[in-house]
Amino acid sequence: MLAAAAALTLAACSSSGQPEQTSAQTVPVTVSHYPVQFLVEQVGGDLVEVQSLTSQGTEPHDVELSPQQIGEVQASKAVFYVGGFQPAVDEAVNEAQGDVVDLSEGLALRDQDGVPDPHVWLSPVLMQEMAGLVADTLAQQDPDNADTYQSNAQALQEQLAALNTEWTDATTTCDVRTMVVSHEAFGYLADQYGFDQKGISGLSPETEPSAAAIADLTRFVQDNGVTTVYTEALVDPAVAQTIAAEAGAQTAVLDPLESQPETGDYLSAMSENLDTLANGQSCS
Repeated sequence: MLAAAAALTLAACSSSGQPEQTSAQTVPVTVSHYPVQFLVEQVGGDLVEVQSLTSQGTEPHDVELSPQQIGEVQASKAVFYVGGFQPAVDEAVNEAQGDVVDLSEGLALRDQDGVPDPHVWLSPVLMQEMAGLVADTLAQQDPDNADTYQSNAQALQEQLAALNTEWTDATTTCDVRTMVVSHEAFGYLADQYGFDQKGISGLSPETEPSAAAIADLTRFVQDNGVTTVYTEALVDPAVAQTIAAEAGAQTAVLDPLESQPETGDYLSAMSENLDTLANGQSCS
C-alpha cells in the first residue's frame, strides 16, 4: 500500500518535483480593435484568451500588423473584426484558419459619400446585435460552454439596452441638434438619437480638410448656434480648436471608442460621452 501511494504521488508530480497544475482550456481568439475586444471579453469571460491587433493608445485606422500578429490571426480559433475599418486587418483575415466574423455583416450600414460607414459600435443598439453574433460563434467553437456564452451575451445586451435608454432619455430635449466632430465617426450615434453630424474630416481622421472647408465649417458653427466643437484623444485637435476659437465656440473631448479608454470600459466611456454631449448640445 505504501508503494502504491508513493507511485501515485510521483505520478502527480512533474519532472521538477512540483505538482502539475491543471487549467481549463481557453479558446484563442483574435480581435481587431477595442470595441470588438470589449464584446468578446464580456461574452467569453474566462473561457477565451483574447489578443487584440490594436494596442491601447494606437490610432487604429491605419494600423500595420507585425508577422507575429499575422501568426496570431492564423492560429486563432476565431477572428472578430469590423470590415472596412482597418485595411491591414481586412487583408490579414484572409490568412485565418479558424472562423472569421465580420461583426458589421448583416447590420444596416450607413452610406457616407458612397462608402459604408464602419463605426457601428457607437450605437448601443447595434452593439446588442453584435454581442449575439459573438455568442453564437463562440458557442460553435466551444459547444460545451454554449449556455455560458449565451447567458453572458444576454447580460451584456441588457446593459447595452439600459445604456440606450439612458441616451434616449437624455437627448430628447437638446437645443442644438448638429454635432461638429473631428472626424465623421459618430454617424450611427447621431442617427440613433436624432442629431446631424458634421465632421472636420471624413470617415478617416487622416483626411486633411482644405482651407475652404475649414472656413465653411467655421461659418456654419457661427450661423447655426453650435456652441461646442468636439475633439478626440488620438487626433490632433489643432484644426478643431481653430474653428471653435474663430466661431466663438468651446471644445470638448468626445471619444469615438476606436481605442481602449485609459480608465473604465465601453459602457463607462459611453456614459461619459453622454455627459459631454448633453452639455455641448444644451440638453436640459
